[in-house]
Amino acid sequence: MSPLQIYLTAGLVAFMGLVILLERLFPYTPGQPFFRKGLVLDLAFYGILQSVALGWIIFGLIHWIDSVSGWSQTGLISDWPVWVQVAFFLITHDLYIYWFHRWQHRSALLWRVHEAHHSTRQVDWIAGMRSHSFEIFINQTIEFAPVILMGAAPEVALIKGTIDGIWGTWIHSNIDVKTGWLQYVINGPEMHRWHHAIEITQGGLNYATKLAVWDWMFGTAWLPEGKKPSGYGLTDEAFPDTWTGQHLYLFRPFDKLA
Repeated sequence: MSPLQIYLTAGLVAFMGLVILLERLFPYTPGQPFFRKGLVLDLAFYGILQSVALGWIIFGLIHWIDSVSGWSQTGLISDWPVWVQVAFFLITHDLYIYWFHRWQHRSALLWRVHEAHHSTRQVDWIAGMRSHSFEIFINQTIEFAPVILMGAAPEVALIKGTIDGIWGTWIHSNIDVKTGWLQYVINGPEMHRWHHAIEITQGGLNYATKLAVWDWMFGTAWLPEGKKPSGYGLTDEAFPDTWTGQHLYLFRPFDKLA
C-alpha cells in the first residue's frame, strides 16, 4: 500500500469508530444493538471479502480496457488540479447514482439487484455495505472507469473511494442528528433512514447519496417533521439471511417478481 492509501484507510477506519461512538451516545433508534443480526454478514462478507474481490475484478477490467484502447493517454482532464478532478467526479457520479437508484426502485427487474441493500432490519454504520455484487459491479465500474480512462491523477480514485466509504457510513448511521438547512444540500441519516423505512413503498423516496439537492430538485425528498420510521427492511419475509442466499434469490422465477 502507498502512504496515501494507508492514510486514507486509517481515516476511514477512524471515522467509522467515531460514528459507532456517536451511535451509542445519540441513537436515532434507541435500543438498537451493536451486535445485531447480520453484523458479520455486512462486515465480513459484504464489507471485506466482496469489496476486495470486486475491487480486483473491476479495476482489472478497467485497466484491461485502457490497455487495448489507450484512452487514458489522451489525458482529457490530466491538467486539472486534483481537487477539481475529485469534485468533478463526485458531482457527476452522484447525479448518475441518483437516477440509477431511482430507476432501481421503479423497475421490478432492477429492484432485484438492489433489494439486498434494503434487507437489513437495523440500519447502522455498516448497513450500507450490504449490496448485491452485481449492483456494485455495475455502479463502481461506471464510477471508476471514467476516472482512469479520462486520465485523472492516480490519487483521485483513492480519494473518491474513501469519500464514498465515509458517506456510506454516515448516511446509514443510527445517529439522531439535525443538520437544518444543510440537509437541503448534503445528505445525512435524517433523510436516508427514511429511504430504508419499511412503510415507504411504491417506488421509494430519498434516492440521493451524497447530495440531497437532487431529491429536492427532482421532487423525491421526504423529511416529515417530528416523525421517525416505524421499522426498516423488506416486506418479503422469504428474503434469505446469508450472502449466498441473497445472491441466488435474484434468480428466482419471474412469476415471483416482487
